[in-house]
Amino acid sequence: MRLILLGPPGAGKGTQGHRLHEAYGIPEISTGDILRAAVRHETPLGLEAKTYMDRGALVPDEVIIGIARERLAEADTEPGFILDGFPRTVAQAEALDQMLLESQRPLDHVISIEVSEDELLQRLTSRREIEGREDDSDEAIRHRLEVYQRQTAPLIDYYRKTGLLRPVPGVGTVDDIAQRIKTVL
Repeated sequence: MRLILLGPPGAGKGTQGHRLHEAYGIPEISTGDILRAAVRHETPLGLEAKTYMDRGALVPDEVIIGIARERLAEADTEPGFILDGFPRTVAQAEALDQMLLESQRPLDHVISIEVSEDELLQRLTSRREIEGREDDSDEAIRHRLEVYQRQTAPLIDYYRKTGLLRPVPGVGTVDDIAQRIKTVL
């Protein structure tokens, strides 16, 4: 199974990605993991990404796409994968479509975990208090939600047009949400 998890920060993509990994035995791949692994392994694209990351700048689409291409070419992704955080833009989605077409491994599903902004703010504020995450300041939270709306939310329409989008309410217990996801797969 090849799938993408979409949703704003705090929607539970990481939690549900881990659950799906355990249930189906396919790798859970997040953009952050891809970048850190590429940097750690000192791949050419990883070294290029590091120059942006060290400056606190966004890594350009072409670098992210190249790193995703490298990761998806690894043998453990042959039976399937769960993408979390990639693609983030329509340009990245189009590049992913092309990659998967070339390897004859089309996407099966795009799960959109839907959560209200009020609920997201509450979750992210709680996460900051529980985990002490400095990157979850009120200003940072609002900025990430704005970036999501501007750059990533258009993917919902993009994948709806392909017939791959599976919207799932992201409220309730972790188990409730996991069950809803398994129901639409």
